[in-house]
Amino acid sequence: MATVLDLKQGQSGVIKEFSDLTLPIKLLELGCLPGNTVEVVQVAPLKDPIYINVNGSHIAIRRSLALQIELEIEEDPASV
Repeated sequence: MATVLDLKQGQSGVIKEFSDLTLPIKLLELGCLPGNTVEVVQVAPLKDPIYINVNGSHIAIRRSLALQIELEIEEDPASV
C-alpha cells in the first residue's frame, strides 16, 4: 500500500490506515484520520519535512511519520 511519502507535490490520497498506532495525538486532532484526504503541498529542499494539507490544515511532518500513514492515491482526472 502507498504512503504519504509516495505522493508527489500537488498529488493527493485518501488515508486508509496507520502502520503504527503511535501517531501523535496532535495529528489526529488536526484531521489526519482514515477517510480524510491528504495533499502534499511542498517538500523541503532536503526532503524533510513534508508539508501536507489535511482538511484545510497545513501540517509539516517528518518523512518517518509520512511513511506510517497508508493511503490510496487518487488519480488526477486531468491525466485520465
